[in-house]
Amino acid sequence: MNFKIINNYKISAFKSKSLFLDEIVDTKKILVAMNAEKIMKDDYQLQRIVNENIAYTDGFGAVIALRSRGLEAIKIPGSEFWLDIVARFEKTKKFYLIGSTTEVIEATVNKLKEEYSHIEIVGYRNGFFVEGDKIKLLRDLKKTKPDIVFVAQGSPKQEFLMDELISEYKALYMGLGGSFDIYGGNKKRAPLIFLKLELEWLYRLIQEPTRFSRQLALIKFFTFICRDNVRFKNEKKVKHPL
Repeated sequence: MNFKIINNYKISAFKSKSLFLDEIVDTKKILVAMNAEKIMKDDYQLQRIVNENIAYTDGFGAVIALRSRGLEAIKIPGSEFWLDIVARFEKTKKFYLIGSTTEVIEATVNKLKEEYSHIEIVGYRNGFFVEGDKIKLLRDLKKTKPDIVFVAQGSPKQEFLMDELISEYKALYMGLGGSFDIYGGNKKRAPLIFLKLELEWLYRLIQEPTRFSRQLALIKFFTFICRDNVRFKNEKKVKHPL
């Protein structure tokens, strides 16, 4: 698996979704979606979780970062890839879903059962926890023994939860943010034109202006990438003088 360390985060490069799926057949780790905003987070706990697991290029910023370091990589949106996982493994693996509201998670489970006739969902629950819920959840995971656990809570909350869970119950975990809301019809993905132009972030900003402060991280990110690219090229010149 090819990877690069970008701002202290180990990010893997995949040339296709099928290669990514092949890589995780027997993996018991956390799949972490990486984008420009997350790359710029100065969070030691998040960095540790990312570097101990598999971080993939969910956002185009992460793709740019890897390509600037000489790796071939494509964007793999987590909101799509979790369904690729379901399609690949519905006949061979068991699933558990955590996240969103009770209404959304139930709609998601029902839709999955309609669209994937062989899927075995051994358990699910919403993403809101009170005291004692995590203990009950771990007990249920150990009882039902899912192979794949999807967690949709938003980042980095979902990464912290998955890190807690995997220390007690080994499986393949994947953080999904708002994917259940999209799949269940509660929210819509960006129109195709935005997706083709790699402008999904702009569509989200238009739909949710409160995200503006988060998008300021993009300016910081591109400044970092420009400086990092210059430093990387200078290092190569030193290592390989003419």
